[in-house]
Amino acid sequence: MTPLIEAAGISKRFVRDLDYAERIARFLGADLKPQVVHAVDRVDLKIMPGEVVGLVGESGCGKSTLGRVLAGIMPQSDGAVFWNGRDRRELPPKEARAARLSAQMIFQDPMSSLNPRKRVIDIVGEAPVAHGIVPRREKADYVAGLMERVGLDPNYRERFPHQFSGGQRQRIGIARALAVKPRFIVCDESVAALDVSIQAQIINLFMELKRDLGLTYLFISHDIGVVKHISDRVAIMYLGRIVESAPAEAFFERPNHPYTVALLDEVPSIANRRRIFSPIKGEIPSPLAPPGGCHFHPRCPHAFDRCRREAPPLREIAPGHISACHLNEARTPGERRETAAAS
Repeated sequence: MTPLIEAAGISKRFVRDLDYAERIARFLGADLKPQVVHAVDRVDLKIMPGEVVGLVGESGCGKSTLGRVLAGIMPQSDGAVFWNGRDRRELPPKEARAARLSAQMIFQDPMSSLNPRKRVIDIVGEAPVAHGIVPRREKADYVAGLMERVGLDPNYRERFPHQFSGGQRQRIGIARALAVKPRFIVCDESVAALDVSIQAQIINLFMELKRDLGLTYLFISHDIGVVKHISDRVAIMYLGRIVESAPAEAFFERPNHPYTVALLDEVPSIANRRRIFSPIKGEIPSPLAPPGGCHFHPRCPHAFDRCRREAPPLREIAPGHISACHLNEARTPGERRETAAAS
């Protein structure tokens, strides 16, 4: 089965060139160089039609940047994005336009992502009219139908965003994404800014839309509990790299990568209610100067010399379960434990 969308060796770098004063200082001998942020580093990720992939990681690890690249909002620095098995950059103009419309994004903060000067009827209805999906004369009815689908009163379509609550504004953002009939939606922390009760309603709405419209999601979050509820497969990202990916059930039952294990160990549960919780030691390194080898080695309790020199590739350790850790090269679980103990 061909993936609906695939990231193949995707990297994204942001470069801040030297300003005028810094260029003069460098000319006079100062050791100054342009700053390069390595936001995404050689990521491979396949998302199948109808699948919900949960992407989890700490703030600043590159989740949102990867989502924007897959949604076509920003170009990648290296690698390729494949849409239905074809490089998106090589599609004919008509197919490239259809691919761009088929991938939409829902943002974390609906207040900053909705134009405060526009009414809901224009926020939701502008794109489908501009792209010829609906004629202008049918715009009001089309927007009313979308508002009903996401749980909003169509009579409010003449209101401005500030006249809605946070949960209602997020529903407007969902309606805007649905307006161009997408197949793939990137949900970038779409419930993080909402109350818990509203989060549950929005997640249920996502699942209802997936069932009714056959949507495919990349669900970006730092809340493992939310990801567990909605995802078919989970991918863990650390400092720009995917370090583990597995079907949701196997992921939560048999985590493999030390970073994944540490994340899941700190999720409160009845089973471990008596243990003392402590965060992962150390700070996430700066993407301006990521460490060599395995990016997690400065914080990993099992790190050994090879981890500092060589980046581990993603290896399949079980059907559909991949992990990037040198400990997986040991032949048996017992050998892996001995290697970890020796380090």
